[in-house]
Amino acid sequence: MEGKKPTRDEALKLLHEYNENDSLRKHAYAVEAVMRYSARKYGEDEDKWGIIGLVHDLDYEKYPDQHCAKTKEILEEHNWPEEYIRAVISHGWGLCYDVEPKSTLEMTLFAIDEMTGLVTANALVRPSKSVMDMSVKSVKKKWKSPAFAAGVDRSIIQKGAEMLGVEVSELIEDTIMGMREVADEIGLKGEPA
Repeated sequence: MEGKKPTRDEALKLLHEYNENDSLRKHAYAVEAVMRYSARKYGEDEDKWGIIGLVHDLDYEKYPDQHCAKTKEILEEHNWPEEYIRAVISHGWGLCYDVEPKSTLEMTLFAIDEMTGLVTANALVRPSKSVMDMSVKSVKKKWKSPAFAAGVDRSIIQKGAEMLGVEVSELIEDTIMGMREVADEIGLKGEPA
């Protein structure tokens, strides 16, 4: 049975119910914003892409050992459409789940999930503490330093870029542009000069 299309308010309520950690919430808002930006770029459904981005790590705070599997259960209990659930769990492909990203939506989520972490780390070491004045070049420079944001798995970003048929630089730009739209909410507006 196909569930009914969830609203952003429903997705946000679920996110807050399962995630009290401010960093996890900010990560969700960042991924949502980049997914919305990417949906507009590809001429896709912005709300759908954004909602999927918003809940992609729904289970991570409470059930880190069951990441993606628990999210699948939660979304099924809330009667979410199978297409949404598949897209959400596909971001764990090769890490904690065996659903391979196939659609442009799924491949984008797979690629930019880790990229938001790299862009966030980059923003936090900038004098402005902001994504507003950040360049692709500055992120690309940090990309090449494995010690910087060592928790960000660059191989996943690279694999995602290859699946999408784009350069990593394009993913960086899309991620910066999307995150600028929610810079206030994610604490990365900073004080650009």
